[in-house]
Amino acid sequence: MSWIPLLIFSLLVFFLFVFLFKKFVGYMKKEQNLQIESFRDTMIDKDNPVGLYGDELEKLKQHQQEAQRHLNEVISKIPVIQKDGRFQIDAEAIRQRKAAALDNERPGPVNGDTV
Repeated sequence: MSWIPLLIFSLLVFFLFVFLFKKFVGYMKKEQNLQIESFRDTMIDKDNPVGLYGDELEKLKQHQQEAQRHLNEVISKIPVIQKDGRFQIDAEAIRQRKAAALDNERPGPVNGDTV
């Protein structure tokens, strides 16, 4: 029976420490102008893994969408062929494009002049 008063005394001391700790944390928050985030706020969001706020997050999403569109546009310009079940760059089509670009850059006869 001697353990019951000991248990009661230890629980009272525990709750006293919890009460004092809560008061101390409240005082420190007010004194240092701190804001303690809840656990739910600190969880990683799949749409916001770096913890950005409203406008910053929207700007980042818009920038990533523009980059993705540009990447798709650039990739779609690369000539590819399927060879042995794999996609490979079509070197012949690239050579033809380069030759056509060089032909367009060369100055030709102007106003009926012959070279």
